Amino acid sequence: MDLKQLKVFLEVADAAGFTKAADKLHIAQSALSISIRKLEDELGVVLFNRGKRKVSLTAEGEVLAAHAREILQGVVKAHQEIEDLRGLLKGEVRVGLTPMLSSFFFPKIISEFKRSHPGLQISITGESAWNIQRMVESGDIDMGIIVGAVPDELDSHHLVREEVIACVHPNHPLARARKHPLRTLLNQPLVHFKEGYHLREIIDDLARKEGITPLVMAESNLFSLIRSLVREELGLAFFLKMALTRDAEVAAVSCDPPLYLDLAIAWKKNARLSPANRAFLNFVIEEVDDYYQLREAAGTFPLP
Repeated sequence: MDLKQLKVFLEVADAAGFTKAADKLHIAQSALSISIRKLEDELGVVLFNRGKRKVSLTAEGEVLAAHAREILQGVVKAHQEIEDLRGLLKGEVRVGLTPMLSSFFFPKIISEFKRSHPGLQISITGESAWNIQRMVESGDIDMGIIVGAVPDELDSHHLVREEVIACVHPNHPLARARKHPLRTLLNQPLVHFKEGYHLREIIDDLARKEGITPLVMAESNLFSLIRSLVREELGLAFFLKMALTRDAEVAAVSCDPPLYLDLAIAWKKNARLSPANRAFLNFVIEEVDDYYQLREAAGTFPLP
């Protein structure tokens, strides 16, 4: 008995006839009949009740059919698991990160993931959250960090709710207090992200609602450059709080009332993630959850 015989046997059972099964398998009916007869001879039983118009399984045939389906399903599962293991030994993850995240804890996450999966290649695209969203939707990257509402075309996992804070030089007058009204912050000279970046759009929208036209001293898509310009006392910049952890060269000032952004990791809906991408997704979720549980325990992170 081999897998080919079992497949032929199940086709006859499902089609309830030799002719239909032969047509579906694209083989001669005589060859199919010989295969079934050999299987019956090998087992020493009759597997089908052969009628003039259709055939049906005997009791012995019913038993074999149940086992045959389990065997073939097991073979498919074995192939899939082997393929998944091979995918973790050699595969690629294409991920999109916003400038601040690529400069903060993602380098640690990526390096630790790479040590756990040395055979996988990591391709990182640094873009605005909006561009990352479009690239995931188009399939140019496998997954990425997006901000705010998740479109219907994507599946996602919410990662964090992070505070948006103002970043100023330690000698700046606003650095003397831990928080200031948003209107006060928006009236300062700003060092901004370029248009198209989600944080820039949020700040500009808040300014419009306040009737303020921000004085933009410089703009860039480089997080490290914007932070350096703040250190040079060119102006105030808005960042995610995580980006200024343990940075003694700048002062962090909260908005009053506080301002938050929701960040999620997203991938294309109804698309099967490769083993490499699934492993990376699970790793990111676990690492970020651990990080924020520690911050919550320390009382430095607000619950959503």
